[in-house]
Amino acid sequence: MSFARFMELALYHPEVGYYRRDQTRVGYAAGTDFFTASTSGQMFGELVAAACVHLLGCRDPGTHTFVEIGAEPGQSVLAGITHPFGAVRTLRVGEPLALTGQCIVFSNELFDAQPCTRTIFRNGEWREVGVALVRDNLIEIELPPPHGVRSNAPAAGTESYRFDQPHAATSLAEKIARQPWTGLFVAFDYGKSLLDLLENCPAGTLRTYYRHTQSNDLLSRPGEQDLTCHVCWDWLTSALEANGFPAITLVSQEAFFIRYAADLIAATTAAEAARLSQRKLALLQLLHPAHLGHKFQVLHALR
Repeated sequence: MSFARFMELALYHPEVGYYRRDQTRVGYAAGTDFFTASTSGQMFGELVAAACVHLLGCRDPGTHTFVEIGAEPGQSVLAGITHPFGAVRTLRVGEPLALTGQCIVFSNELFDAQPCTRTIFRNGEWREVGVALVRDNLIEIELPPPHGVRSNAPAAGTESYRFDQPHAATSLAEKIARQPWTGLFVAFDYGKSLLDLLENCPAGTLRTYYRHTQSNDLLSRPGEQDLTCHVCWDWLTSALEANGFPAITLVSQEAFFIRYAADLIAATTAAEAARLSQRKLALLQLLHPAHLGHKFQVLHALR
């Protein structure tokens, strides 16, 4: 099968997929595999709410529904947080995606968790990589023709260069953007430009996380470990532009919060200036370049 199909089954199979299993994946507790900005507690949600209100400008947040896509079971970025939005919806994995009216469509590490097309550059063209079962072992193989890849992947120019092409992430962005809603799109994730993916990532960007350890052993523990791939910001931007978003901005997580939630950051810092509180520690983790501040980027757009 193709690697994209393997990744789809390993992550989203209704019974054994990693994101469909009844388990705790995110956090610092025993048995978890990784942490995200949401692990910082309510501080993250407060910053997201403040930034969204700022980005809406003169639009009334009370007329908008805050829609979070892909949240972990039992969790929501705005849980327990006072906010000005008219309503809040949380769409879990497997739930139908339907967006209408005035919305703020928010996601945190949604697009990097979509299946990708694994390819390798051979003799002037991209060849698709698949997965085969050989004597009870899963191995990677190059798929024979007619397997191929989309034409929007330009040549790498370097023999054996790998490009993990995030087409499913782009398709998801297109699906979100073409629905009949207006308002704000905000996606927190990690990715690279197309040029960066084609010139500076010769081994590809696919990797796994298991018990807070990153690995390149992509085929071990199917259904028990996270598989993730950098998104291509150029492709996501093009998907939004093609569906009526006139101005799209990509910034680091640090810059996003400092630009659009500065008042909340200043108030939090001033209120607890005399001590290193949990809220200040959360701010440090979310903003500092050595922590999550530069690891994650934010793509946002308004229509």
